Amino acid sequence: MFHFSIIPLLHQVQIDFKIMIRFAMALGALLLFPLLISCTDPPTNVIRFGLATAPTNLDPRFATDATSDRVNRLLYERLVDFNDAFEPIPALANWEQVSPTHFRFHLTPNRATFHDGTPLTAQDVKATYNFILNADNASPHRSALAMIDHLTIHDELTIDFHLNRPDSLFPSFLTIGILPAQLIQAQHPFHSKPVGSGTFSFVAWPDDTRLELVRLADKQTFEFIKVQEPTVRALKLLAGEIDMLQNDVPPELVTYLAKDPRLRIQRKPGTNFSYVGLSLEDEHTKQLLVRQAMAHAIDRESIIQYVLGGAARPAQSLLPPDHWAGAHNLKSYEHNPEKSRSLLAQAGYHAQAPLRLTYKTSSDPFRVRLATILQYQLAQVGIEVDLRSYDWGTFYGDIKAGRFQMYTLSWVGVKTPDIFQYVFHSHAIPPNGANRGRFHSDQADLLIDQAGTTQDLREKKHLYQELQAYIAEALPYVPLWYEDHVFMAQQNIEGFTIAKDGNFDGLKNVHRTSPSMAL
Repeated sequence: MFHFSIIPLLHQVQIDFKIMIRFAMALGALLLFPLLISCTDPPTNVIRFGLATAPTNLDPRFATDATSDRVNRLLYERLVDFNDAFEPIPALANWEQVSPTHFRFHLTPNRATFHDGTPLTAQDVKATYNFILNADNASPHRSALAMIDHLTIHDELTIDFHLNRPDSLFPSFLTIGILPAQLIQAQHPFHSKPVGSGTFSFVAWPDDTRLELVRLADKQTFEFIKVQEPTVRALKLLAGEIDMLQNDVPPELVTYLAKDPRLRIQRKPGTNFSYVGLSLEDEHTKQLLVRQAMAHAIDRESIIQYVLGGAARPAQSLLPPDHWAGAHNLKSYEHNPEKSRSLLAQAGYHAQAPLRLTYKTSSDPFRVRLATILQYQLAQVGIEVDLRSYDWGTFYGDIKAGRFQMYTLSWVGVKTPDIFQYVFHSHAIPPNGANRGRFHSDQADLLIDQAGTTQDLREKKHLYQELQAYIAEALPYVPLWYEDHVFMAQQNIEGFTIAKDGNFDGLKNVHRTSPSMAL
């Protein structure tokens, strides 16, 4: 664990974020230059994707981390996918709602074939979901599918899902990759030797730093290479040791790399939601006045412009406004230090009795830098923050256990509005959910329950929007921003399209046009 405090000089002068960024860029350039002069071209028969974190599990029944999910999308097909508004759309199957508790799925006639050559049938769908629903198998996805009572096969291409309660959004939950029933029965080790029906198939996974897949359409080989340190990952991109990367690079380094003619850079607005989490059981942060004061103390616009390089948009809710259930014109908390000080005074805090908080974050250098800036901004209104940085395992363990006053995290890949039940319902206190701040509200519970049970989609949307308006007022967390997705590649790499949720589907069309231009 590391402790941080604000440099005393920052109490005397206003931070110039532009100067900070220019300094970081200049320093980055000095560090990069001497390391690049000895680089050589890599072989051109493999396309290499640099990752900040490696996948941990190639079995979609158990995988929960973002990298595993994105890789598994390439290896396995699923019944249902989402459009850009995160509405469910057919993938492997079309569906019809036979009754409030009965959905029938029809596999497309030109259905997928598993990589072992066997056709994908309704039996494989049933075997996959039955495995997840069996409590003895301890799948982390079981709770999200608890509304399924049982499955029945109608014919080889048709399967019925029978629910124990009505849920008009049920198809949205059927995004798990389908596995072959025969291999499930044989207890095949999918986690390390996946067999799916996706556009990519597994080749090798010799260690946690390199995963090799092949694109079936043209036999193009891809390597996913873990390079945890972002500066080293950028160096490898410039050197041609990797061909492309997505996200997890500090904005000032993106700005620096964008000036290099050997690289091409794409950006797209994202949906990953960053926020300040707060304990609602703590004597200080349980006070709404304190949370409001913190929200008004944070200068989101300056951080987005000067620290994130403009690669984000302010957030007011967990769901972005362009989500089908997103809300518009929610209560916002503009940067207003005077109002923040006034709210703190109303709560009983002043110069002789200041508010003191402990702020936990991960040891990722960029996240520490963001935390330090938030620490400074809070100090300007009289909130003294003890900033503590931990390795990821320790940090995340503390957050799940409720051992915090204040922390920052992001929700990644949120697609369905049932996330509100998981994050804010009073019954979702860990380990039963992710209500980590211990938020208790009868009004929120009522709206969540009503939205979950109504079958009318218009009414469901209205209830979720009303819930978001209520949460914006209750402020169980402080919304920050939605970070953009950034894709960087060698100039000779073309065809990648950034997905709204940051998945790797763009690799289906990526190709190399000429030999590498790296040094």
